[in-house]
Amino acid sequence: QVQLVESGGGLVQAGGSLSLSCVVSGRALDGYVMGWFRHAPGKEREFVAWIYRRGTGTYYADPIKGRFTITKDNAKNTVYLLMNSLKPEDTAVYYCAASDRTAVLTSPSSYRAWGQGTQVTVSS
Repeated sequence: QVQLVESGGGLVQAGGSLSLSCVVSGRALDGYVMGWFRHAPGKEREFVAWIYRRGTGTYYADPIKGRFTITKDNAKNTVYLLMNSLKPEDTAVYYCAASDRTAVLTSPSSYRAWGQGTQVTVSS
């Protein structure tokens, strides 16, 4: 059974940076597409980014494109989300998730395993 554990959230001022990590156990990381989602109060869970199995492809949501970078280290079974130029509207709980599908990867329903989430708060 695959398990995901996120870390790295916290409080940061607008314009600052944070780096989130997601450690995967129970299965090799290169067997999955890995995604990051976020959930802000009063909003639906929102797609942020995904990275393909061997890190050969990435895709980003428009609101964070150019500011966030998703990477992975298969040897460490870890996925990262580097977040730069943070804005107050980036405040949310951030989740990593694992998918064994090859399509519709921006939908939460395509992901079979989720972490517990890590809070990111950006102050103005």
